[in-house]
Amino acid sequence: MLLMGKVLEVKDLVTTFRIDKKEYEVLRGVSFDLNENETLCMVGESGCGKSVTTLSVMGLLPNNGRVVSGSIKLNGQELTTMSAKELNALRGKQMGMIFQEPMTALNPLLTIGRQMTESLMLHRGMSKKEAMATAVSYLEKVGIANPEERLKQFPFQLSGGLRQRIMIAMVMAVQPSLLIADEPTTALDVTIQKQVLVLLNKLKKDVSTGVLFITHDLSVVAEIADRVIVLYSGRKVEEGTIEQIFAKPQHPYTIGLMNAVPNVDLDEFDIQPIPGTFPNITEDIGGCRFHPRCPYATERCRKEVPEMLETEPGHFVYCHKIEEEQSK
Repeated sequence: MLLMGKVLEVKDLVTTFRIDKKEYEVLRGVSFDLNENETLCMVGESGCGKSVTTLSVMGLLPNNGRVVSGSIKLNGQELTTMSAKELNALRGKQMGMIFQEPMTALNPLLTIGRQMTESLMLHRGMSKKEAMATAVSYLEKVGIANPEERLKQFPFQLSGGLRQRIMIAMVMAVQPSLLIADEPTTALDVTIQKQVLVLLNKLKKDVSTGVLFITHDLSVVAEIADRVIVLYSGRKVEEGTIEQIFAKPQHPYTIGLMNAVPNVDLDEFDIQPIPGTFPNITEDIGGCRFHPRCPYATERCRKEVPEMLETEPGHFVYCHKIEEEQSK
């Protein structure tokens, strides 16, 4: 796989939410890069900061959320200092997002055809005829039968699964350099899910798109990822290639995620849930935020935030236990 330039560079990103007149950190210094021709999967339990990361990048945080510090660069352009108008010009053309719920992005008052063709005419400079042909082509690629008829319909006339596939087709047809996909296959059946993942891979290769894929489904990660980032309570705890994370997970949390997936090859499922409960953002937890649930936690884990450790080329972990084992 040929990797070219960096599409997205996120460094020391801190995002807060204001709740009852107090600000709480939701992202605590998250850093990562995304290259052209690459799919980076971000995984972790609900509430770990995956979706907040994507909303921070897109400039779509709710009114009580804000990026406090850090840098977000898209193709070398700093996004955190851009005006709302400048950011709006980049959305759709250079960066596109597929949401969990497509009705948040589809206009209920316009037909699917009008929404798709206007987007293509605006962002790719197509004529109306070219835009319509491209719209039909992309609807076919995501497995939609009778695409010409679907283009005449309004979003409310379609099922949730159909709306999601249309949203995916609409974003991908513009061929953005950054595609953010936030749980895009959750509402789809297995057959359509496979089609969508294949199409995402094809787009990545055809137009050198960088794909930031948010999911909790490790089977999807295994299917599509080049690299994986594991988040826990707003901090990155591990990062590596798909092979490194799946074959040699190192952080106790990553190992816990892997053990919580049922193995269908075994006669009996031996699911091992991670003990304890996921922390609320209002909880003040010192040191490593995973320590209340970690079987290896020490006093150091309760007091000191772990530093990044590269255990092998491209494999990073934030864990005192691993650091101490490496130094022996």
